[in-house]
Amino acid sequence: MPFPTPDPAVKRREYPVRRPLKRSPIHPGALMREILDDHIKLSTAEAARRMKVSLPALYAVLNGSAAVNAEMALRFARLTGGTPELFLNMQIGYDLDEAQQRLQHELFKIFPQSSVISGDLDETPENRQFSRRGFRG
Repeated sequence: MPFPTPDPAVKRREYPVRRPLKRSPIHPGALMREILDDHIKLSTAEAARRMKVSLPALYAVLNGSAAVNAEMALRFARLTGGTPELFLNMQIGYDLDEAQQRLQHELFKIFPQSSVISGDLDETPENRQFSRRGFRG
């Protein structure tokens, strides 16, 4: 017995996306490499030639050892038909996550001005916390 065709007038149920995601953001170079290898099937050397960038510069981005800047994002988007904002937003998310992990202990020692003014600060060394905001030490 064949499956009935869905009625186009009936709306499908939409499921909410739960944020924030628990995983760290990926470097945009990983997505760029996947696009080159799996979707447009272009070698890195040919991509660098068409984008008019050096091969080492493109390799550095694709391997995650260099950041995607505006120029690289524009060139890659032009090559692939995508948008440069995608790669720049991915880079911002990646950079913020890296900085947050690297500065975690230093940031904890910086008290927000609102906590200081409201007296909502417990400054005992073993119990340092911001009680209203839920940060724990």
